[in-house]
Amino acid sequence: MRPTLGQLLRRTTVGALALCALWAPCGPAAAAPAAPAPEAEGLAFGERYRALQHGGIVRAANSSATCRTSASSCRTVRAGDAEGVNGDFDMSYIDVDDDPNTYNSSRAEISLPAGSRVTYARLYWGGNLLVGEQKSPADNERVLIAEPGGAYKELLADTVVGHRVADGADAFQASADVTRLVRDSAPGLYTVAQINVASGKSAAGAWGGWTLVVAYENPEEPLRHLSIWDGFTALSGGGAEMALRDMPFAAGAEGQVGLVAYNGDPGTTGDSLTVSTDGVLATALGDRANPHDDVLNSTVSGPGGAPERVPAYANTLGYDSDVFRLGEHLTQSGDQATVRLTSERDAAWAGVLFAAVDR
Repeated sequence: MRPTLGQLLRRTTVGALALCALWAPCGPAAAAPAAPAPEAEGLAFGERYRALQHGGIVRAANSSATCRTSASSCRTVRAGDAEGVNGDFDMSYIDVDDDPNTYNSSRAEISLPAGSRVTYARLYWGGNLLVGEQKSPADNERVLIAEPGGAYKELLADTVVGHRVADGADAFQASADVTRLVRDSAPGLYTVAQINVASGKSAAGAWGGWTLVVAYENPEEPLRHLSIWDGFTALSGGGAEMALRDMPFAAGAEGQVGLVAYNGDPGTTGDSLTVSTDGVLATALGDRANPHDDVLNSTVSGPGGAPERVPAYANTLGYDSDVFRLGEHLTQSGDQATVRLTSERDAAWAGVLFAAVDR
């Protein structure tokens, strides 16, 4: 039986002490174990961060589970050369580090324009606890993170954890503020490990992954409205919505919209990411990597291509972290826009929506 994250962390205090140095006054009181973050079946989407500044939002993201290569079609499916979904496979963990104490780990890059200053950063992680095995939710609020060139540090969720059993899955998402860690780090690849996800095979399938969302200011970039929303909701229950209010913008304003979602299947149409301006008819976002009627298609993508990742599987088998260009979709000027993520057929969960819109 694989050790839990809690068991691993009890064997070493390096990560906890490193975070103590970064975020909290160290001393006798710091040695007490942190209380687990509370959990809720559903978390309504709400605004986590808002700013009007010269700058933008970037993100790093990767999956934590993939198919076992013993399946003949695994390599071609995850390369995007053949169709396949997580429920088709016996799934296992991605583990790219050289640490024998971790059973899952993956990397992705945060790339900031020269002269930028980080103003906010948040790490989101989640997955399915019920597949061929059943994981305990005890470690949902714990994860390991290593900045570029750094060692692992224990990170605890600082907000309510979404956790719901439905549609044959036991799904969760947790998150934590990592602004200081990212602000003080050099550019490069972040590693996230020990996400509490299960392996095996089931009709629902295994999935898991993480996304690091970073807002920054840069005097050389346009003045933009920045907004990060999060929650945890089953998309079969009506969708997730981000309401951008009191944010004046011009018709055709440039910008980007991003999403994080769990268990979307490529080829299952009926899911969409739409934007509407002041109540005007919504238009669907999409691009070459994400058809407008299948945006939850197990991809990590963006207008300039996906961020550097290790591994960089084209098909993440159940994890979506995508960024879309707004372009002409803000059809008229206004000060209110609504972004909505829905799914008619995928048994999927929404975790994050974010936007950067030119003022």
